[in-house]
Amino acid sequence: MNIQQNISLKSYNTFGIDVLAKRFIEVNSIQELKEIISKEKDIFLLGGGSNMLLTSNINKLVVHLNLKGIIVNDTIENSVFVTAEAGEDWHEFVLWCISLNYGGLENLSLIPGNVGTSPIQNIGAYGVEIKDTFYQLEALEIETGKIKTFKKEDCNFGYRNSVFKNELKGKFIIVNVTFKLTKENHNTNTSYGAITAFLSSIKNPTIKDISNAVISIRESKLPDPKEIGNSGSFFKNPIINLKSFNKLQEKYPDIPFYKISNNKIKIPAGWLIEQCGFKGKRFGDAGVHKNQALVLVNYNNATGKEIYELAQNIQQTVKETFGIPLEIEVNII
Repeated sequence: MNIQQNISLKSYNTFGIDVLAKRFIEVNSIQELKEIISKEKDIFLLGGGSNMLLTSNINKLVVHLNLKGIIVNDTIENSVFVTAEAGEDWHEFVLWCISLNYGGLENLSLIPGNVGTSPIQNIGAYGVEIKDTFYQLEALEIETGKIKTFKKEDCNFGYRNSVFKNELKGKFIIVNVTFKLTKENHNTNTSYGAITAFLSSIKNPTIKDISNAVISIRESKLPDPKEIGNSGSFFKNPIINLKSFNKLQEKYPDIPFYKISNNKIKIPAGWLIEQCGFKGKRFGDAGVHKNQALVLVNYNNATGKEIYELAQNIQQTVKETFGIPLEIEVNII
């Protein structure tokens, strides 16, 4: 095993935070991964680095998971089962599926990160979540070194949540994910407002059309991590009960919302943050993006602690103004 010493993780996290890994190794196969965990249980697993904020140096062995490969397993009538290794870039995987006319992931185009971390967060966008096409995953149990298969019902998927963020956190390493996609007669979702408007001139949009729409919308609102450090949406959109929402709507008639159920209303966190005056504001090298208040950014050399302090300031201000607690979506490390 080629373990390196004192490696900067700046290029391994989309925020571009410059912290050091005391020890670092890149893993390219499940066998290599098994060898590592047989010797060291206390590791820090690093995938695409897209959903984390590093606030200090990492003293554990940092294991960069670089498992690659995509396999079409089987087809049943209109369904195709596709397995991607954990180290595959998520957006590139989505585009690969679309190129073969495999439908179901098009609304999730341009989300940063790798395939292996997508189920942990149950990533979602524009009316679609991972759980909608998820079939199963394989994960390595750190304690035993054995591979275990998790079906959808095993994962306890919720809004930006799964069993891997809760009771199984730190106990398994996801090595591949299998999706059940459609080959034709795709069950597309274009009901999200921005997509509906973008595709208004297309009578029967294809999954490629939907993907292009999502890419265009995201590029217009969200900064490219290669140009300015960020981790996409930093906060979850809060969900409140109908009674609380009605009180808010009386005070703020123009408040945007999405009805989840008869008694649950989702409020865009970006709107709340913008109303509090944070949109486009800069605090040293940490800031809130000018086009999307939900995104915190590293303009150059901000530390993770500085960005986290900004996040806490936003949480406190939103709570004082609206009485709504904002939950951080990004993992603070």
